[in-house]
Formats: sequence, C-alpha cells, structure tokens
Amino acid sequence: MRTILNIIWVIFAGWALFLGYVVAGILLCILIVTIPWGIASFRIAGYAIWPFGRQIVEKRTSGVGAFLGNIIWVILAGWWLAIAHIISGIALCITIIGIPMAIADFKMVPISLMPLGKDIVSTRRGPFDGKR
Repeated sequence: MRTILNIIWVIFAGWALFLGYVVAGILLCILIVTIPWGIASFRIAGYAIWPFGRQIVEKRTSGVGAFLGNIIWVILAGWWLAIAHIISGIALCITIIGIPMAIADFKMVPISLMPLGKDIVSTRRGPFDGKR
C-alpha cells in the first residue's frame, strides 16, 4: 500500500516539492556558510519525494544550535517551502483519493519550517530492532 501511495504522491505532489527542496539546497550551497542548510534541504528532498513508510523523529542530541539554525532556515527557505506544502495539500484535498496524500503533505509543514534537529527514519521493523 505504501508503494502505491508513494507512486500517486510522486505524480501529484512529490515531484514539484522535491524540485523545490533541490532548488533551495542548490541555492544554499552556493555560499559556504549556508552549506549545512543545503544539506538539510537535500535530505528533506528525499523524504518529500517518497514519504510513505518513513517518519520524522526528534534527535536527542539537538539543542540550541539546531534551534538557532532553524531560525535562519525559516528566513532563507522554510517559509516558502511550507507555503508550497500547504498549497499542494489544499489542492490534494479536492478528491477522495488525494486526502491521505494531503494529510501527509500537511505533516511535512513542521519539518519544512524546522528541519535541523530531526531525523527521517523508516517505519518498517528490521530484524535487529530489539523486538522479537
């Protein structure tokens, strides 16, 4: 089911959002000082194109540095990426099939505003996750 949702997602919203994150990453990598934000943008681009089957979790080691970095991120790229998620989410709500994708789109708004201090992890259980 995740694969089907991801394929539909790529066709209707994922591709455009992926390009938005890639463009933001390229622009942020032009200046040496903003390369960490460019890398974060590329990391989120991978999540934006194939979100189902993965989730966002807080890093335990993040602190004030991540918070200050997120403030700079919002100013440089976060606000227009969040607007893109909101607009595409509203557009996806038009059809019944688009509603699960719209929910996923709205769930990406917080990470588009504050990506530092977060990790993207798989929701699949692996053979060594400690539970048998």
